[in-house]
This record gives sequence, C-alpha cells and structure tokens, in this order.
Amino acid sequence: MTTTQIAPAARQRLLPPETGRAGFADALRSEFTKIRSTRSTYWTLFALIVVCIGIGALASAGTASHPDGISAAGFDATQQSLAGLYVGQLVIAALGALTITSEYSTGMIRTSLTVQPRRGVVFAAKAVVFAVVTLIVGLITSFGSFFVGQAILSGAHLSATLGQPNVLRAVIGGALFLTACGMLAYGLGAILRHTAAAISAAIGLLFVLTVLVQFMPHSWQDNVDKWMPALAGSQIWTTKATSGPHMFPAWGGFAVLAGWAAVAIIAGLFMFRTRDA
Repeated sequence: MTTTQIAPAARQRLLPPETGRAGFADALRSEFTKIRSTRSTYWTLFALIVVCIGIGALASAGTASHPDGISAAGFDATQQSLAGLYVGQLVIAALGALTITSEYSTGMIRTSLTVQPRRGVVFAAKAVVFAVVTLIVGLITSFGSFFVGQAILSGAHLSATLGQPNVLRAVIGGALFLTACGMLAYGLGAILRHTAAAISAAIGLLFVLTVLVQFMPHSWQDNVDKWMPALAGSQIWTTKATSGPHMFPAWGGFAVLAGWAAVAIIAGLFMFRTRDA
C-alpha cells in the first residue's frame, strides 16, 4: 500500500467526530461573543450607567437642597433617585436596535444565517443574550442610582431604605423597565432592519408619544396614558401612586410595556423568518 493511499485514512482518524448541526447553545455562545467583542456595546452600557446615576444624583441633590414643603410621607424618594431612567430608556433602546440592525448594515447577517440556517434560533439567541446583559447592567444601574440618591437625600431626612414597603420591588423594577424598553427596540430593529429608523421608532414610542398625549384633553388622557409603553412601564419603579388613580398599578403597568415589547418581538420574528437577509 502506497503512502498516498494511507494518508487520507490517517487524516480521517485525526479529524474530530461530527457532532451534528449547531444548536441553540452554540448560537448563544456565538451571540455572546459578538456582543462582548463590539466596542460600542461597552460604551453604550457605560453611558447608561453614568447617565442614570448622574441624573438621579442631580434630581436628589435638587430636592435635598430645597426640602421645604416636602412631606416625607408623600415623597417618593426611590422614584427621585431613579429619575435617570427617563433618559436611560432611550440609551438602552439604541443598543437594542443596534443588536440586530448592525448585522444588516454590515452584511454579517448573511454569514450568521449561513452558519446557523435556522432563523428562529438566531433570533432567539440574540434576544436572550441581549436581555440577560441588559438585565444585569440594569440591576447595577438601578441599585447604584438608588444608593447614591438615598445618600444625598439622607441629609434632608427624606431617604428610603430597601426594607421599606415596595422599595426593593421598585429598584429591581427599574432594571426590568430598562430590559423591556431594550427588547421593544430589538423587535423594532428586526421589523425595520435599519438602525436610524429603528432607533427613531423606539424613541417615538417611548418618549415622543408620551409627550404628545399630554396635549390631549384631560378626559382622554385618563384613558390613553395608562396604555403608553413608557408611562405605564414606569409605574414599576415607583413606590407610591403619583400619576393618578386612572393608571395601572405597578405590575399592571409593567405588563403593558412588556406587551408592547412582545408584539414588536413577535412581529420582528415573523419578518426575520420570512424576508430575505
């Protein structure tokens, strides 16, 4: 037997055995590698932490410097320290949109679908990785904002503690709020497949729409406010009903925001599976 006849057989024995097609776990590892190897991810998450904690600290300092007329019983110290989430929702929405639209802009989506042809697996893996990263960073942001804000408010004897009613739920709710906002933008990104369009749509739903509703007659606002995604979702990071009796309670309001996000994600998955890359 010649050397040329032996070599192919020897090479076959050296190759690792086939393990089948890539599964969901492989897709998760791939998406985690993508999101952690992108520099913009770190800068956006860093900006989220700085903006939320910074604005919360400024809001708390403004209240602490003028405590006259503020009743500790009616004042929501937790909400005050988490005020930065109003801007943070826009930051995380931008990252949510970029998570999927960036691959369309660079053409990498074709490579991803060549490696893993099951589009539902790719879409779900991206969503899970982004949601987990956002939730972890959201918890860091929310707890950081709370502790910094309460340290400032303590000088005016207006601070709250995690052991008080609804406070821990509100702080954790801040992270859930950010995650839901990011997932809403992720779904919009899958629908529109264009970064600027997806970010604009997310800002329109989360911010602009909430502002426009305030110009409606008050009788209409009572019926519309509670269905606005950001306004309804923000109830989860309050400890007192400060927005009027017509609003949903904390978890009911968060369910409205989660519903908006779910609709966007389901529509995005349908588009992702049926359209060409």
